Amino acid sequence: MQKESVTTTRGADLVDTARRLGADFAERAAEVDENDRFVADNYQALKAAGLVEAGVPAELGGGGAEVRDLAAMLRELARHCGSTALAFSMHTHQVAIPAWRWRHQNAVAVEPLLKRVASERIVLLSSGGSDWIAGSGKAEKVDGGYRISARKVFTSGAAAGNVLMTGAVVHKEGEPDAVIHFPVPMAAPGVTVLDTWRSLGMRGTGSNDVLIEGLFVPDASVAVKRKSGEWHPLFQIIATIAFPLIYAVYLGVAESARDIALGMAKGKRQAQHAMRLAGEMDTTLRAAQLAHRWMIETVERNAPSAESVNEVMIGRSLVAKNAIRTVELAMELAGGASFYRGNGLERCFRDVQGARFHPLQAGPQAEYTGAMALGLPVATIF
Repeated sequence: MQKESVTTTRGADLVDTARRLGADFAERAAEVDENDRFVADNYQALKAAGLVEAGVPAELGGGGAEVRDLAAMLRELARHCGSTALAFSMHTHQVAIPAWRWRHQNAVAVEPLLKRVASERIVLLSSGGSDWIAGSGKAEKVDGGYRISARKVFTSGAAAGNVLMTGAVVHKEGEPDAVIHFPVPMAAPGVTVLDTWRSLGMRGTGSNDVLIEGLFVPDASVAVKRKSGEWHPLFQIIATIAFPLIYAVYLGVAESARDIALGMAKGKRQAQHAMRLAGEMDTTLRAAQLAHRWMIETVERNAPSAESVNEVMIGRSLVAKNAIRTVELAMELAGGASFYRGNGLERCFRDVQGARFHPLQAGPQAEYTGAMALGLPVATIF
């Protein structure tokens, strides 16, 4: 199956770099997976290659890559090591979001963070898995700020991170709960990475829980305060930009599985059944590729809204469904040998299952899209 072309010079350069690094990442992938070991060495290579700052605008010292370019980079990384790509997608989208705001909303407040990423190569962490629309954790108002107590799950790349972009819920009697958003220095007292990541797939992401105990966050560090359990314009930006990057990873895993399966199948006597499986696999993969292309094109309209969230989340569900099915068909095409760990297909099968669990999951996505189609409110569907 012919690969989709990368349309920018920056994107081509990033893909070439990812492919070069990927050769080493692939050699380590099985051992990392086998031992539930975080891909720490790969993060050092990503830093040295300048990929940490790739999404920072060039004017602020970064690589100037747009979402399309960053997605192509992550997709290529995922062909070699899904865990590295998924963990790194969490940093990548946390850079891409303020970069988009700087470019399109003149958000000067994000400049110091972006400049730090470019000059110091700090790694940003996302607590999106535990900080979706409802928020999580407790923020108690005290003089000059808030006292935070929280446990943030699914914090991918926690061991390598410098700053956790997170939030906590403010409860005030007689008022709706609010969520405040703020950065947490990972070296701050009261911040602990817990060794909790034992998973079916994506075992090298190091998506451990982060425990925050009594951390003081000054008022000046609160970037946003919003209503809990309701979509906010900032989350429309986040959802529109982040998920095409995250799901580029699952597309790359599916593409890798396809290539492995064809390599195995070509070594065997072909039968009508094998040709049908190969054709169904490529057709299913093409559906995932086209859905992901739609997600990227939605980002490039530069108009985050309830409507863009809908389009991206439809794409997210289509990529997930078809990427998972592609890997299933790859295993069938390869036959019983796919059950052995040594050829990598079994790991692709486990890794791609993660596509089921990011928001909006299949049920809420269908409800959101259905409400949009019927002209009903979507503000509390997540």
